[in-house]
Parts: sequence; C-alpha cells; structure tokens
Amino acid sequence: MTRSALVTGASRGIGRGIALRLAAGGWGLTVAARDVDRLEATADELRGAGASEVLVVPADMADSAAVEAIVDSHAERYGALNAAILNAGMGVSGSIAEMPLRRLDKMVAVNLKAPMAIVQRALPLLRATAAADPERGVKVLALASITGVYSEPGLAAYGATKAALLSMIKTLNVEESGRGVLATAIAPGYVDTDMSGWVHDRIPPDSMITVDDIVELAAALLKMSSKSVISGLVIARAGIDGYRA
Repeated sequence: MTRSALVTGASRGIGRGIALRLAAGGWGLTVAARDVDRLEATADELRGAGASEVLVVPADMADSAAVEAIVDSHAERYGALNAAILNAGMGVSGSIAEMPLRRLDKMVAVNLKAPMAIVQRALPLLRATAAADPERGVKVLALASITGVYSEPGLAAYGATKAALLSMIKTLNVEESGRGVLATAIAPGYVDTDMSGWVHDRIPPDSMITVDDIVELAAALLKMSSKSVISGLVIARAGIDGYRA
C-alpha cells in the first residue's frame, strides 16, 4: 500500500527537501505553504521525482481554519496518514525589551498553534493508520530549533515558541506512542536556507548545517519501527561550542 505524508512549509528549504526524498520513494504527498506559485512549482518537481500523487493545499499557517483544511483535504484524498512533517515556521529577532508583542503572537500562531492544530485534527487518522501497520506505526516530525534548548540573545521569543514545540512533541509521545503514533522534534542550529539569510553577514552559508543533513535524519526517523521513541534531536554546527545556533 502506498504511504502518504503531509508536509507543511513544503515550497522551500527543509520542507521541500524532505518532500523530494519522500517523492523519490513513491509516497503520496499533501504539500502546504503560503506562496501558491512556489508551491505549484514544487508540486511539479515532486511529481517528476516519483511521487505517486501530489495534493496542493495553499495555506497561511496563522489561519486556524486553513490549517484544519490541510488535514481534511489529505484525509479525503488518501484515507490514511503515515507521516506528518510539521516544517512551516517563522522567526523574528529582537530583544525581550524591544520585541513587539504582535510579532510574538504571530510566531506563537505559526510555530506552536498550527502544529498543535494539525496534530489534534489528524490524530484520529494517525491512530487508525498506525493500527493498520503496528510494526511501523506512524511518525510526526516537527522542525524546532536549537534556540528552544539553549538560550541566545535576540531570539527569546522565537526560542520560546520552539521550546514549547519541543515540549508538545514530548507530551505527544507520552500520550500517543503506545498507540503507534511516534513523534520527534528536530532542533538544529542555523541551516543553510532562505530563513537564515539575515545572519549571512556574520555566519557564512557554507558553515551552516545543510538541508541534506536534516533530510537524511528525517528519512532515518521515518524508517524506524514503532518500538523506539526519540522525542528530540539537537543538531549543532561544527566548530562551535554546541550551545548556540
């Protein structure tokens, strides 16, 4: 039976990389992102890479109704969900003293509320899919950040949302891993993507973690059985003390 996955933030960076790896394995995919044109272009790439089917669902992750529609659209098309890749996120830098609270609200909505809403909406489908494949179960992979583990000046608000995401994933395992729904939060330092462009003046792109490394890690997690739980993985950049992005 063809496996299916839902990937948010699929039009670029890590989300696109994971989606391409799944497409090469013949998975059926539901891809979501805000930029419709870029998302459609990515969908064409995925079809060319071998995806059995690609469902495109444009969505603003700050819109709760749109987030729920992603899950509903996937359920209607595939009837099963083997993996949910919660990659969409946003970050704004700023000190605690100066961070506008409206920006914090937006980061909470995208980085925490949206993943929570997707998991909550998808849980009946995830449980049913896991029950049909008890040896492998199903996987939820969430892209967090090293700043959710180690504090860094200027990233208090962003790091707080990622710390909350890490906590949510841990609790999801406590509540659902016995039913075969297994979750991992991947918490890297700076990855060479568009989102890291704002620090290129002090951290060269060629010193950052590669998208391919995150994709390899995600692919390995998706291959694991339902017997093991890995709630979180921290990936640091080479050449640093390991306690910062």
